[in-house]
Amino acid sequence: MDGPREYSYRADELISRDIEAYLARHRHKSLLRFITCGSVDDGKSTLIGRLLYDSRMIFEDQLAELAADSRRVGTQGQNIDFALVVDGLAAEREQGITIDVAYRFFATDKRKFIVADTPGHEQYTRNMVTGASTADLAVILTDARKGVLTQTRRHSYLAHLIGIRNLVLAVNKMDLIGYDPAKYEAIVADYRRFAESIGVQAFTPIPISGFLGDNITTRSTNMPWYTGPVLMEHLENVDVDVTAAQGRPFRLPVQWVNRPNLDFRGFSGLIAAGTLRQGDAVRVLPSGKTTRVTRIVTLGADLQQAVAGQSVTLCFADEVDCSRGDVIARADEPPQVADQFEATLVWMADEPLLPGRAYWLKLATQTVSATIQIPKYQVNVNTLEHLAAKTLELNAIGVCNLSTDRPLIFEPYEENPALGGFILIDKLSNATVAAGMLHFALRRSQNVHWQALDISRGKHADMKNQRPAVLWFTGLSGAGKSTIANLVEKKLVRMNRHTFLLDGDNVRHGLNKDLGFTDADRVENIRRVGEVAKLMTDAGLIVITAFISPFRAERKMVREMMAAGEFFEIHIDTPLADAEARDVKGLYKKARSGQLKNFTGIDSPYEPPENPEIRIDTTHMSPEEAADLIVEKLVP
Repeated sequence: MDGPREYSYRADELISRDIEAYLARHRHKSLLRFITCGSVDDGKSTLIGRLLYDSRMIFEDQLAELAADSRRVGTQGQNIDFALVVDGLAAEREQGITIDVAYRFFATDKRKFIVADTPGHEQYTRNMVTGASTADLAVILTDARKGVLTQTRRHSYLAHLIGIRNLVLAVNKMDLIGYDPAKYEAIVADYRRFAESIGVQAFTPIPISGFLGDNITTRSTNMPWYTGPVLMEHLENVDVDVTAAQGRPFRLPVQWVNRPNLDFRGFSGLIAAGTLRQGDAVRVLPSGKTTRVTRIVTLGADLQQAVAGQSVTLCFADEVDCSRGDVIARADEPPQVADQFEATLVWMADEPLLPGRAYWLKLATQTVSATIQIPKYQVNVNTLEHLAAKTLELNAIGVCNLSTDRPLIFEPYEENPALGGFILIDKLSNATVAAGMLHFALRRSQNVHWQALDISRGKHADMKNQRPAVLWFTGLSGAGKSTIANLVEKKLVRMNRHTFLLDGDNVRHGLNKDLGFTDADRVENIRRVGEVAKLMTDAGLIVITAFISPFRAERKMVREMMAAGEFFEIHIDTPLADAEARDVKGLYKKARSGQLKNFTGIDSPYEPPENPEIRIDTTHMSPEEAADLIVEKLVP
């Protein structure tokens, strides 16, 4: 007869088997990533809290804490405020709003979910874009009392723009309009007209009450007239084509060169699209070199085949130059390579876009310097009208041309989001300022090529028996830049040096005659001068420039145009009071009286250099002494 200990062993074994079976089922469930979005106070956080509660994903201790928090800072009286489940920041709870993107995981018997609760306030639209970037489905909420609002349209437009094709229109707070079917149908009809205008082919409308749980996980008895699916039923059964990316041509952006020892070299990354088999021919871009795959290495074991979504390390049959930022592709179906594009931008920074300024553009594992042109137009999300615009403000959506400093491996966003979606990063603050989607390469990027020349820049310099350089004078108006620059050139000419002086006022009589003094025009002014200075250094000249050049970003941009060691930033450091006291041209007087707008130091900022090669303190040094010091630094 079996004893108690044997029964215990059997029970443990059964429990272990049950756990393993459960984990196996859970491991093979499909995953749906979705966001909730819409206007402020439409009930997004409450809906997610209700989903987690009805899915039994809130533990007893969490529920007790939620009940206590609801009584203390909730908005539902003595009832549980489900919004507090995801509104975790103190500022969110104090104001009753969502600020940051909150992610929550939950699961049912059919599927696993990751939901992102995104903020409804217009000022936090950039956070909504962040949450939507990885989503398969968007639940767009609208308050049944208010109908379709501007943010409802904005979030719907962005979700469609980013590529989310599964949309749910959740008409929330039906309890507050007495579950009126006529009002519900009017809202759905209004939204359908807008959705069709932006190209949304289909969406699923569901009347709900996130607070009371109507049509969330179970069918509501308060709305017998509604015969469609409840929200959870739709989320569990919506078709998400996880294999679509596998059917595209193979693409792997290289993240890392894996070199643990002398006998192994592999190229690691996440497969963005397609399927790869051992022995397949591949092409490495941008070099265009071809080879064959000898191994597909993973942590567990080598694979015979790998598909989109897997992280792998590839080994090649040949020694091919391949590094981070390169893209490995099918040999007979490579992606495009170009350096000029049309793109849609969603501007996410408080400071507006400055056309002509160089930003870092990060696409997959590639990082390049990109210059944005004046927008072709800005989109009005209410009317979809194309508006004329010279810049983009916070949360604005516009279409622009952009150029990069070197070729970019890409595919249109609609075909491959992994190689078509990018972010723009401010070079000084390292803040993300925009998200973008590439449409196509401009034709001129394919038709304009560098012409090989027999006489090199080195030969030009040798003929003049000098090393090319750019002496970049920067400082406030009236600091003495032009005076000192002129003295420097005279001294260099006496030493038989070949020079050319580009003066800020002089170039505005010709090359930059069309530019004003707005921030955007100042950026373009310096960009053009930088390009001219680069051509002159190619000719072997010592170029002297005298420009206020108020922004560090543009001075850095010009520095990056030049060969290493050829750019000398010279800060003519004169206090504002001293510069204004000189006021040779009377400009400060006009600026102070309001007759002259956007004047540097008065109503437009000047960003002094942080680490200039030469700093001239004009309060302790005469122009002649300053010129001698600069020449001595340049020609020891």
